Amino acid sequence: MNNNLFSKMAFLYVGSADFEADFEFYRNVLGAQLVWGFDRFGAKVAAFKLGDSPLILIADHLSAPSIMPIFAVDDLSNVVATLTAKGWQAERGPMEMPNGTCYVFHDPSGNRYGIFEDVRPFAMEKAYQDPTNTHRIF
Repeated sequence: MNNNLFSKMAFLYVGSADFEADFEFYRNVLGAQLVWGFDRFGAKVAAFKLGDSPLILIADHLSAPSIMPIFAVDDLSNVVATLTAKGWQAERGPMEMPNGTCYVFHDPSGNRYGIFEDVRPFAMEKAYQDPTNTHRIF
């Protein structure tokens, strides 16, 4: 059965117990490309590109160790309605993230996932390129 509800895995949201150490590890040890980084709303988050993977987001407001895959969907309201009809329940959401509205849910084993509709593509990349943005880091 083909499942067309999910478009692609866009992000791996990774919890960080030591943001600076993790930042240096991804950049200097793994050689990941820094795409953007911000210190805003009491949280430090940085996006790295490592090979042909989804963006890896390290975040000091998420407990470590943890990794939450976040999937883009083409029509969030349709996906939520379809999944809800099958017994799915959101753990959190709807809530806003820079790219659009998202929901967080978990599977029967407790693993967390996110879904969002990318209505503001490259929002963080554009904000990071703005030299007047005082929340940029590194």
